[in-house]
Amino acid sequence: MANARIRQQIAFEAARLMYQRVETEYYTAKRKAARLLRVEHRFKPGDLPSNQEIRDQIQAFARMQEGEKRKENLRAMRVEALRLMRKLVRFRPRLIGSVWTGHVRKGSDIDIHIFSNGPSPVTAVLDENGMLYDVEHKRIVKFNEERVFTHVHVHDRFKIELTLYPEDKVNYVFKSSITGKAIERASIAELESALRAERPVENLDEVVEGLEEHIDRFELFRMLLQPLEDKKQSAKFHPEGDALYHSLQVFELAKEERPYDEEFLIAALLHDVGKAIDPADHVAAGLEALEGSITDRTQFLIAHHMEALEYRRNTLGFKARQRLRVSEHFDDLLLLRDIDTRGRTPGALVCSIAEALDYIRSLESEAYLNSTE
Repeated sequence: MANARIRQQIAFEAARLMYQRVETEYYTAKRKAARLLRVEHRFKPGDLPSNQEIRDQIQAFARMQEGEKRKENLRAMRVEALRLMRKLVRFRPRLIGSVWTGHVRKGSDIDIHIFSNGPSPVTAVLDENGMLYDVEHKRIVKFNEERVFTHVHVHDRFKIELTLYPEDKVNYVFKSSITGKAIERASIAELESALRAERPVENLDEVVEGLEEHIDRFELFRMLLQPLEDKKQSAKFHPEGDALYHSLQVFELAKEERPYDEEFLIAALLHDVGKAIDPADHVAAGLEALEGSITDRTQFLIAHHMEALEYRRNTLGFKARQRLRVSEHFDDLLLLRDIDTRGRTPGALVCSIAEALDYIRSLESEAYLNSTE
């Protein structure tokens, strides 16, 4: 395409599509951008902007939208990567992608190559450290050749993708799909050196140890939710089945009603976790287990969701009704009560625990990046 201005417009539009996560693949984003600009009949594949041109535009979006928070987020992601890489040291991990090159944007993953002849030794380390993960075997067909890649998706403060390669590939030179050159990657020592150079006066080991001492609230949520799968309920009141299935139904309904309300979504997901601890008083048991890991608003919603049932049935005493009505969260409580009652459908489609927690994590990350500078 001779017109450099149109090429630049395609790069800008493709970058917008990728920054907003409408598209995830460079080539698809380029073609869609050309169609949106109504110039698709004028380009040949070789005339399209390069992946690197689009990546530069994506970074311009990130700098404009995320400001200084982007730098803080980048360092936090690198420290988190170092923490996990140290645990996986025997698999000679290498940090790759945007977290190492610095091209992060809202929603970026931490991408790490590890070298093992199978996923079991890797997942054993993750199990020992109480980490939540999923293993994915992804089939890719390229140049008429099919390959299967093994990914381990670690669910932590940030989304982490581990890609497994055989041990004999540790010195293999991987090519970047963006630059066409050798992929940029960092060993543990190289990452430590970069982090120390950024902040020479900071004790990096203490920072990493601080992450170890911090109990991740999402891991706590997972540990409280998992036992609900074995908690059978009365078929009369819960024809849908176990308490976990019910909780995930309520979460799905809450997401339809309040997709960006993190506190409400957490209340919906965790309102019944106490049933696996003390069925005789599941509300008090759940709140005790969650103490210090939820906000006052979430605590209020969980604490009073059974009283809200009595309120709806007109069996709650006058003083208790008045106490609920004067709360600023009263309308939210009744909404939670209503979706709690609706979330009892046999065979309803629900997400997994990991998917629910990942969704809430994404809201937390977005709020962090969009917070006041």
